[in-house]
Amino acid sequence: FSGDRARGLRLADFDGQKPVLMMIGGSLGAQTVNAVLREALPALTKRFDVLHVCGKGNLDASLENTPGYKQFEYLSDELPDAFACADIMLPFHRELKTRFPAANPHLSELMALCKPALLIPYHSGRGDQVLNANSLKARGLAHVMPQSELTAESLPPAIDALWADRELLRQRLAALPDADGTQLVLDQIHKYMKK
Repeated sequence: FSGDRARGLRLADFDGQKPVLMMIGGSLGAQTVNAVLREALPALTKRFDVLHVCGKGNLDASLENTPGYKQFEYLSDELPDAFACADIMLPFHRELKTRFPAANPHLSELMALCKPALLIPYHSGRGDQVLNANSLKARGLAHVMPQSELTAESLPPAIDALWADRELLRQRLAALPDADGTQLVLDQIHKYMKK
């Protein structure tokens, strides 16, 4: 909640004339999504500035001077500002649920910040990512694309659809009771401290 949009735009060298799509992920499973996003850049950067947190060792030197694209291995102290400048999100991580490394967003963080997101659940494992993503989709809180359908051709229209629905998604996220959850946790701590 402490992020500042202007600082985030400066961090990415964006002028604020286009909406910002932020892709964040860094696990081994994100390599496919990183590659597809980069392949789709010519189409995406026509409409969006793309802030890409790609994971340690995953920078692509050939894209360093691509207009409308800024890549980072990871963000720590700057992450709130990056979130603040992002208009829509493409989060990806093998653990698209509750156990993220510190530099990756929890779904609850995106919900608390009312960030419209296109979720791409990791296709293997126990299947809980798919269940979590589809639960949010069914409640009208996010868009979902199965990883098996993700291509450089399918991503731009999916991002356009997310952009078209952004205000409705924001309204639904903002209407959630206790989306932040901080006070609920504090209430429980205080309740048990008194016992």
